[in-house]
Amino acid sequence: MITATGTGENQSAQDSGHYRQLYRAWQLKELLRTLLRHLFEQARAELNRRVFRASHSRIPEIVGLSKKIRRRRPDILRTIRLGYSNARLEAFNNRIKVTIRMAYGFRHVNNLIALVMLRCGGPDLRLPEPSI
Repeated sequence: MITATGTGENQSAQDSGHYRQLYRAWQLKELLRTLLRHLFEQARAELNRRVFRASHSRIPEIVGLSKKIRRRRPDILRTIRLGYSNARLEAFNNRIKVTIRMAYGFRHVNNLIALVMLRCGGPDLRLPEPSI
């Protein structure tokens, strides 16, 4: 049957190809997302394997992503090794900025530094233990 956009069979075959490509892109994205859960040595091998797979996917956006990952590979591995995510660092940075705003009007910078250390460093307070 011929429709206004072309043959019906041809259109459905073209749509299924797009869905297949979209599903492959989603799979690769999920594989890269779960990379942060691995241990460092495991993550290094997985990163190499997944970047290779992404670069051979024939999806232009994923191939471009694989080039960016190769370029930022040391930073990605450092993030996995240290265990700091961007969200965690941004939250810490925000807490420092709020503390600085709160400390507006302090006479000495040492008081500001002490407040930042108190709020962000977490004091090591131990309760007294009763002596028997």
